[in-house]
Amino acid sequence: MAKRIDISGLTAYYGSHKAIEDISMTVEPRSVTAFIGPSGCGKSTFLRTLNRMHEVTPGGRVEGKVMLDDENLYASGVDPVSVRRTVGMVFQRPNPFPTMSIFENVAAGLKLNGSYKKSELSDVVEKSLKGANLWNEVKDRLNKPGAGLSGGQQQRLCIARAIAVAPDVLLMDEPCSALDPISTLAIEDLIGELKERFTIVIVTHNMQQAARVSDRTAFFNLAGVGQPGKLIEIDETERIFSNPSVQATEDYISGRFG
Repeated sequence: MAKRIDISGLTAYYGSHKAIEDISMTVEPRSVTAFIGPSGCGKSTFLRTLNRMHEVTPGGRVEGKVMLDDENLYASGVDPVSVRRTVGMVFQRPNPFPTMSIFENVAAGLKLNGSYKKSELSDVVEKSLKGANLWNEVKDRLNKPGAGLSGGQQQRLCIARAIAVAPDVLLMDEPCSALDPISTLAIEDLIGELKERFTIVIVTHNMQQAARVSDRTAFFNLAGVGQPGKLIEIDETERIFSNPSVQATEDYISGRFG
């Protein structure tokens, strides 16, 4: 079930360097929220704090609170691995497991999470590949290597792998940046379908993409080199692109900087 995310006072560090500072926002369930802003403003860092991937980086730490419905993801005693099962992630470049077949790639998370009968695995793999709009393209070659697919197919395979474990939230870090226009359109169409079941957060440098796929858009910026990234404003996507509240947002969207 899709869940609401409430972030309050979140600051993230790499060692002594403050990467993002005092970010508060709400991400609504069954919707797409896009993060936009210039390079280095902390969009991807913030995204990674939402499933505790940030702390995997040496020296990475977080202050503040991330609530998934009523659960604080940073409360003491919360297992980061269980958080990442609940809040899945799709990365910038497709990263199928190179030695695994298409079937094994989708089933990998399920096998880690518990024991399944082969028939149960087959059902979930088929459902997940259908959910990622990939089933018809690969159903006759499930035992072939996942790395043998095209770039767009590999990214949809990674989405299938992410949704197979039934997360509540799906994070996407520039999922189309390495793809051709046709594959990008396929992923964007898929995002529109997936939001019916998941809460989706996407980082993108493509403002047209943010306008096409998202319901709400958050603009991030930083005051200067070495300064922490900050949330400038978040609003309905249509309003952000037509009548933003902050001049810096309008300047970025209109191409005056960034």
